[in-house]
Amino acid sequence: MNVLFYTPADNSARWIEALRRALPEAKVTVWPDAPAVIDYAVVWKPPAELIARVGEARALFNLGAGVDTLMEVPLSAKVPLVRLVDAGMAEQMAEYAIYAVLRCYREFAAYEASQRKARWEPRARIDKAEFNVGILGLGALGFAAAEVLVRLGFPVTGWSRTIKTLAGVRSFTADELPAFLATCRVLVCLLPLTDDTRGLLDRKRLSRLPRGAYVVNAARGGLLVDADLIALIDEEHISGAMLDVFSDEPLPQAHPFWHHPRIMVTPHVSAITQIEASVAQIAGNIRRLEAGLPIRGVVDRQRGY
Repeated sequence: MNVLFYTPADNSARWIEALRRALPEAKVTVWPDAPAVIDYAVVWKPPAELIARVGEARALFNLGAGVDTLMEVPLSAKVPLVRLVDAGMAEQMAEYAIYAVLRCYREFAAYEASQRKARWEPRARIDKAEFNVGILGLGALGFAAAEVLVRLGFPVTGWSRTIKTLAGVRSFTADELPAFLATCRVLVCLLPLTDDTRGLLDRKRLSRLPRGAYVVNAARGGLLVDADLIALIDEEHISGAMLDVFSDEPLPQAHPFWHHPRIMVTPHVSAITQIEASVAQIAGNIRRLEAGLPIRGVVDRQRGY
């Protein structure tokens, strides 16, 4: 069995070691070296030349949950494109979302401002029953965040392409986006980036949020229209934002997000891919394919996830 591996990241040696340990029966080759016949490719942001060499491989595995960078590559329709499903990322994403929600709900930014002025300024507690959190995207990551928020006692709404059932969560579907946005004291965006979702959070839709709402984006930068968010914050319709993902990464130093007083920036760390958990999932899927069994994570290329 031949497995071709590629990542431009500086941790490739750890991935290769983990793959060889998890699949001792396979020959793992690192691009640009490639065997004459490729059974499986395991990649992150691969060059076009690699995709051309994949040919009729049994599957191409993406080292991440988001596959937007692979939607335009000329991969044969006969080759299943497989994304990671959770692999340790759901817990991390839930942690990130919970921190963002609690920071907003308990008004810690205001207390930090009071500290800088050496002022003792207690604030009246916000009624949690009135502090609805909206999860935009109820996939595996959105489910994980919603479950914890419900356990913490927050009212939670969720929006997805189809109705989802999760205890304590009111679910909205595709044509109910305006109604969903109107519920969100905090909006947590966990959608995949597709042709349908690119630029989804523009001025028109962000204006549907209640006055004073807070925006959290930990999904993909392309979902958000940067200038529209900044304008609505400056107009005080939106109270602020916590952003982990951006259209250009690393975020350019001249970008206004860096220095806006009501925007918190983190460097795409909300859910870092865990090597061991990811490799275990990939190895398990490869063995299931070898046995003729169905696998998890196969991407519907029409939908983009």
